[in-house]
Amino acid sequence: MKAEIFLPDDYRPAEDEPFMNERQVEYFRRKLIAWRNDLLDESKTTIEGLQDGTRNIPDVADRASEETDRALELRTRDRQRKLVAKIEQALRRIEEGEYGYCEATGEPISLKRLDARPIATLSLEAQEKHERREKVHRDD
Repeated sequence: MKAEIFLPDDYRPAEDEPFMNERQVEYFRRKLIAWRNDLLDESKTTIEGLQDGTRNIPDVADRASEETDRALELRTRDRQRKLVAKIEQALRRIEEGEYGYCEATGEPISLKRLDARPIATLSLEAQEKHERREKVHRDD
């Protein structure tokens, strides 16, 4: 078992540190875990709300509105379920020592990008290239 790494509450990864040093890795690991826990808590709340919210609403318009709200909530939760899977993949990359490096080029992903999107697997340049390629090959 690894020793816990001390990380001050105000710590932010900086460009002048060695890339993906222990503190940076721990910072992103904690950020990913907190994000995953928040999403899972929201999912539990949704499930409880859907279970408690089953009721007979006599007004057709109100019933339709509630069904629309439920469908929207379920779509949101499905997106979040996929996001949790991506967070799990990022945590695995941390464990394997691959986190923070572009899957396409092997180059480091910028700390600003990782801080904004900790599940990023491509550098900004590789992501833009990927999106341009997708746009060209998309079936319209």
